[in-house]
Amino acid sequence: MKKILLQLFLISILAHQPISIFAQDSSHLRISLLTCTPGDLMYSTYGHSALRVIDSGTVNTQVKDIVFNYGTFDFEDPAFLAKFVRGKLKYFVSVDEFVDFKAEYQYYNRGIIEQVLDLSPAEKTAINNFLLNNIKEENKYYQYDFLFDNCTTRLRDIIVQQKQNKPVFKNVMPAGTRFRQAIHFYLDKRYKDWDKLGIDILLGAPVDAVMTTEQQQFLPDNLMMALDSTNQLVLSTSSLYPYQTPAVSRSWFNPLVVFSLLLLLIVVLDFSKNKKAASFLKAFDRTLFFCTGALGILLLFMWFGTDHAMCKNNYNLLWAFPTHIFISFVMGGSKRWVKKYFLFTAVILLLLLAAWYFLPQQLNTSLLAIVLLLLYRSLRKYQTIQ
Repeated sequence: MKKILLQLFLISILAHQPISIFAQDSSHLRISLLTCTPGDLMYSTYGHSALRVIDSGTVNTQVKDIVFNYGTFDFEDPAFLAKFVRGKLKYFVSVDEFVDFKAEYQYYNRGIIEQVLDLSPAEKTAINNFLLNNIKEENKYYQYDFLFDNCTTRLRDIIVQQKQNKPVFKNVMPAGTRFRQAIHFYLDKRYKDWDKLGIDILLGAPVDAVMTTEQQQFLPDNLMMALDSTNQLVLSTSSLYPYQTPAVSRSWFNPLVVFSLLLLLIVVLDFSKNKKAASFLKAFDRTLFFCTGALGILLLFMWFGTDHAMCKNNYNLLWAFPTHIFISFVMGGSKRWVKKYFLFTAVILLLLLAAWYFLPQQLNTSLLAIVLLLLYRSLRKYQTIQ
């Protein structure tokens, strides 16, 4: 009698449970977002994202555990450098066994966080079919864009497009945050001051635009947090490889210190009235204006000669005049137009300094020393040319 009552009790409990608990997932799929921590190399500074798909199949089928990676490009391409500089380098999706993917990130001591996605069998099947179709040779290549179409935004788009109930994301960065500020966050955290300088010189005013909620997700960490913010996309989160951020200390050898010391040295040499110093300054002036002019030509090329949309409208051209490369060859003469050229340069640089913090583009602070150096040498050349 007790046995019968116990059976009836269990049946009554089970009858009130959701059918989903007992229904087997017909897709036999488990899909998760992998977010990898930043690395030491420049291309890995911002981390990485990938999709992991585990296909258990049937009982008698071997389990497949693979990773789809949209951050792959071909180093062996003979025209790799030219395509990269011109913004024409094609990225593609590649497939790795999860054990190999994990081993690589462990080797470079980079953490891996896994978010198992809360998807219906139909949604998981749709994502898996999309990925399998996308790895075909005719489909796998795409035009990479660091901010708008990269290895992270591709995954976001795949998930959103295949989700029947479109998720609503929340801001994961303070309102009003700009692309450049988001980029600086990762560079400042590891004291990559020289990388930051190079990026600030090459990237123009478009990078100072305020990001929308979706645009914030170009960064792997931000996409990971955005998925959590929806409260409808993540089943569970776990760390697949424990990682401790290495302690990094700031080096005195950074652009602001180096450029400031250079400015001080040139001023001291100029006031020394030494013949050897005067000879050195002549050579230095030619080098300074030649290099500045060459940089200006590079910025013009990146603006008009490449597909890098973020290199357009570059306000660094207000101090890196392309014409400096030509003036460097004639500055030793006494032509009146050369004298006027240096006066014009000095006036523009003075106006630039006055408007420094009001420009549509945030210029790197360490460049203030370079602008002051150019201003000082322009005024000195104006004074000395007869």
